[in-house]
Amino acid sequence: MEKISDGSYVVIIYRDRKYLKKVKKGDLFSGKGGNIPYDEIIGRDFGIKYGEYLIFKPTIEDVVMLGIKRETQIVYPKDGFYICMKLNLKNGSKLLEIGTGSGALTLLFSRACGPNGKVVSLEKEERHYKNAKRNLETYCELKNVALILGDVTNCREKEFDACFVDVREPWSLMQYVRESLKPSGIFGTIIPTTNQISDTLKGLQDGFGDIEVMEILLRKYKTLPERVRPFDRMVAHTGYLVFARKVKE
Repeated sequence: MEKISDGSYVVIIYRDRKYLKKVKKGDLFSGKGGNIPYDEIIGRDFGIKYGEYLIFKPTIEDVVMLGIKRETQIVYPKDGFYICMKLNLKNGSKLLEIGTGSGALTLLFSRACGPNGKVVSLEKEERHYKNAKRNLETYCELKNVALILGDVTNCREKEFDACFVDVREPWSLMQYVRESLKPSGIFGTIIPTTNQISDTLKGLQDGFGDIEVMEILLRKYKTLPERVRPFDRMVAHTGYLVFARKVKE
């Protein structure tokens, strides 16, 4: 059974607040619920109560929402997990990602493609590339990501099972995407406005089929048994998702 160790990450929960912290011997966490000397939890199981705190092993959602340093708008888990499913990613899949951003979605892609798969991720902005590289070095569990500084001209690989594009004008890359995918390979993108949907659909008219457009809305509920009700705020529109499959000529 895995235990809390020196250097491991933990999620610390105090009431409705969550913190992702790296455990360091001799150090401590200080919050409104008091202090947690890390020496007192090293060697113990995850999923323990310490005073008013709950201490858990981080999930990948915790890492994305609490750990990733953001220099760009990230793809939220409500969209990211669904994207992985729609792209049909599994252990051994080979994925091309155009537009790494901060690397949040890249983390999900890495886990979905598994130890036998590969993620080739392109980021043309050097500042974003450096930030994504730090995030991946810190949190990526597998060594299956090839992060490239550059645009599509810097990638020589083909025969991808899927391709996800997260750039401002995905329709401008349709020819390249099509050439990079295997027959029946899956294309996906996320875009914020409806006029971008129209331009993307025009770009998919030649060489693609099974085209879908959708958005995902997420509403959480308060978990008080005496008065279960929705939270006043919800994660509503984050982006429109477009998916399609390559049709062989």
